[in-house]
Amino acid sequence: MIFHAFLIKYAEIALKGKNRYVFEDALVKQIRTALSRLEGEFDVVKEQGRIYVYCPGEYDYEETVEILTRIFGIVYICPVMIFEEHGLPQLCTDVVNYMKAVHPDYDGSFKVWTRRADKSYPIGSMEVSAEIGGAVLEAFPQARVDVHHPELNLSVEIRSRIYVYSRDIRGAGGMPVGTNGKAMLLLSGGIDSPVAGYMIAKRGVRLDAVYFHAPPYTSERAKQKVVDLAEQVAKYSGPIQLHVVNFTDIQMAIYEKCPHDELTIIMRRYMMIIAEALAGKSHCLGLVTGESLGQVASQTIQSLAVTNAVCTLPVFRPLIGFDKQEIVEVAKRIGTFETSILPFEDCCTIFVAKHPVTKPLLHVIEKSERKLDGVIEPLVQKALEETETLVIR
Repeated sequence: MIFHAFLIKYAEIALKGKNRYVFEDALVKQIRTALSRLEGEFDVVKEQGRIYVYCPGEYDYEETVEILTRIFGIVYICPVMIFEEHGLPQLCTDVVNYMKAVHPDYDGSFKVWTRRADKSYPIGSMEVSAEIGGAVLEAFPQARVDVHHPELNLSVEIRSRIYVYSRDIRGAGGMPVGTNGKAMLLLSGGIDSPVAGYMIAKRGVRLDAVYFHAPPYTSERAKQKVVDLAEQVAKYSGPIQLHVVNFTDIQMAIYEKCPHDELTIIMRRYMMIIAEALAGKSHCLGLVTGESLGQVASQTIQSLAVTNAVCTLPVFRPLIGFDKQEIVEVAKRIGTFETSILPFEDCCTIFVAKHPVTKPLLHVIEKSERKLDGVIEPLVQKALEETETLVIR
């Protein structure tokens, strides 16, 4: 059975007042773009305070639903069957036929919700609901009406035609991507940073990403792992420009000239410096990391404060209060976990000290970094000039 349309339900967008149309238009545009990759004809329209995806021809139902569930801003997707209006008796027959097709042998509780978008319809909503409810009970004698806590909500919308639906497929929620600006994600091959990218995109932020590659200490397979993760995040966020930075010479300079217990924090600071430079070129308004407070030595509150000191852009850490299991659960849900745990190390794990400093002091770190004066500036400039940019879709 093919549904004729999908009703798209949103939540936060409805609270945007006079700016609501901006978010609705952004959501409509993203739905059109996402569905354009599928075979079939789709017509996405705003109609009387609703967004509908009409499917006038043949299409793949499962594939279409999968695409819609990954679009931020959509809270529920309701598959709709549409019938011509030929009076109340025919309406009751059509709804019963819908029930037989979608919920055969139904024996639970239900409630009929009728909404008259067409106010010229001569019969009131309560009377329509009562008539339809009686017809459903006659066709499904094991079913029962429960107006307070029904197991099934059977919705009937009276427009120029009759729209019938009863399924609510949960969407991704959040806000349409691009309605809250653009940010640069520091993307590694670990579990956390892809989840952070997903979480910030869910709030309407468009993403670029930067990956710090350290050949020969990290392999091409490690780089491909990050590309694969970016592709998975891009299923939700839309296209991502992935900037691949060769970080080897910078790491080696830090390793040779700075105290080893400070390696991680100093490397992290130079990653932020480079990420911010790339963000400026890409018109990003902030940086995004996968840091979670206290998870490792570089993520204590003291370490984060020292890392932030090199940044002028805001640094967003959407996982800051998550524990590892919560992060893993999201990673599994969005499909990044299995790729993240593949055994290809990133540059952060290669030069980890046995006993890294956990409560760094800014003036001490800055004193250590002065040993890099005259050495690291040209290395940073070279890394920026030789950055490889990939477009991930």
